[in-house]
Amino acid sequence: MVPVLLGAMGFAVDLGRMYLVRGELNQAASAMAMAAAAQLNGTSGATGTATTAANATIATNRYNFGSATLGLDTFLTSQLQDPAFFDNVSAATSAVGATGAASTADGTTARHVTVNLTADAPLLFWSILTLGQSRKTSIAAAAVAGVSAPVCTACGIEPFAIQRADASDGDPVDFGFVSGNLYTFGYQCNAPGAPTQLAGQNTTGRINYLLINRFDAGGALVEDQQLFRLGSQGLLGSTSTSGFSCSIIGGSESLWTDGTVSASPQACNATTPSALALASMCGLSTRLTDATPTACNNVTDVATLAAAYNQDTDLNYYAANDYASYTGNNRRLITVPVVETLSATTPMTVVGFRQFLIQPNLDGSLPNFADGNSRFVAMYLDSPQLSGAVAPVKQGSLGPACGITSGPGKVVLHQ
Repeated sequence: MVPVLLGAMGFAVDLGRMYLVRGELNQAASAMAMAAAAQLNGTSGATGTATTAANATIATNRYNFGSATLGLDTFLTSQLQDPAFFDNVSAATSAVGATGAASTADGTTARHVTVNLTADAPLLFWSILTLGQSRKTSIAAAAVAGVSAPVCTACGIEPFAIQRADASDGDPVDFGFVSGNLYTFGYQCNAPGAPTQLAGQNTTGRINYLLINRFDAGGALVEDQQLFRLGSQGLLGSTSTSGFSCSIIGGSESLWTDGTVSASPQACNATTPSALALASMCGLSTRLTDATPTACNNVTDVATLAAAYNQDTDLNYYAANDYASYTGNNRRLITVPVVETLSATTPMTVVGFRQFLIQPNLDGSLPNFADGNSRFVAMYLDSPQLSGAVAPVKQGSLGPACGITSGPGKVVLHQ
């Protein structure tokens, strides 16, 4: 019975090792696929950027008790295929396990990614058998990730509410905005004067916006610092109040009024912006420059805040309909809630989320952050696969059902 017992023990040890390696490889494939899918932003270079992001996860996803690195062969060998990209989940799933699976979508149409991995698992007791004399066996793993259906709850988005542009509510996809057009974003203002576009920046219209109320009275930062951070990175989480990091379709948003400084609209002919609008614009500036604009020096401890953020890796100006040439890291992409009616005094009902690419000025300079209407230029973005959006939001929820069929999704793991 001794040989039988030893054989059973060996079987358990080697089989357990194989399952361990397979689990580690599945984790690595999932991390690679999720990282790649997060970079699918509808640009020509998106698949290249996604491949780089996937490979960057390899160092932190080792296997065989964390002793072996994928693609770095010693006694154990492993094979890494470049991620394959597809415009639909069915095609991505069909590529699981396919050696040398080829992409069928380019950067502008890719919405899903498949990652296939193989690596050796060591054999101890089975190595005395004829089939195990190499003392290792090959294990395969795969993962499919992609952009989900449009989310009903979007988290980490920017706190600039805009009003739908289709007065008759007849455009559920673009809400009256035209894909590829440049618009002047301007803080909603009151008479005297009239809202105007930024001169000489090739914009086709003005989009008024308001700051939605996300003042965290229990937060560690003072009010203008909170607005700076929201402009720099979008809605933040809160340790004191739930829901601060998200916006919900069908839900109500109100003007930022809970703090000590008013965010109410000023006169349209104002020469200096309101303090809170300026703070949010200064946050936006970190997406375009690592230097702090002079107009932002009044934001509390602005140098320390600004040091936490880096500018986009692509600061080029893009003419209308030229978004596909953008090669940045998505710092310039903003996702904003679209409301039925923009109002500084009554609740605003969210009807969707839409995405824009903020722009430097036409001559390459920064926007004038001391502008009285807190104006900047942004391009409306749209994709054939995900109408009203091009990139996944940081986080979100598909439920409860909100009846939408267009807008940004989030990254999900399919397999």
